[in-house]
Amino acid sequence: MKKWQDRLWLAIKYFLIALFLGVIIRGFLLIPIPVTGNSMNQTLKQGDMVVMEKFTKVQRFDVIVFRKEDGTTYIKRVIGLPGDSLRYDQDKLYVNEEEVPENFLTNNQDHDHETTPYTTNFILRDLIGLDQLPQNEYFVLGDNRRISKDSRSFGTVNSREIIGKARFVYYPITDMKIIR
Repeated sequence: MKKWQDRLWLAIKYFLIALFLGVIIRGFLLIPIPVTGNSMNQTLKQGDMVVMEKFTKVQRFDVIVFRKEDGTTYIKRVIGLPGDSLRYDQDKLYVNEEEVPENFLTNNQDHDHETTPYTTNFILRDLIGLDQLPQNEYFVLGDNRRISKDSRSFGTVNSREIIGKARFVYYPITDMKIIR
């Protein structure tokens, strides 16, 4: 009888430890987020569930999750980092006056982008009134550029608004992938 009670107590302790670790990991490290809207098509689509983490530094082309002051949560790709100057010209991204390829857009751009630009031309100054992104400010765009509501319409994203980085699609299972 004592041996059975010891095993039961050990199982309860293991269960409580696993539950505690699960709550910590789910609540603070790997957080599930639903995708709403089509602004990130082909990378993410409506109904995808992604795992987000919030412990690594944001870098160019990371897909981030952020919440604007009005309470709306967005998932977009970081194009500009603090201190960058940005412009688009003829579907080409220029960061600090150097062309930067956006290989992740290959599947998005259709054949008619020769006549209709996929990303409309802009200069950062025309959008935010500054030549460079301020400290702690990021410029984000959706991968589906023609329909995306992003920094071109609502301005830059402050680092305080960033919740984390989208890392992995886990549902639906047929679309499971690492987000690049």
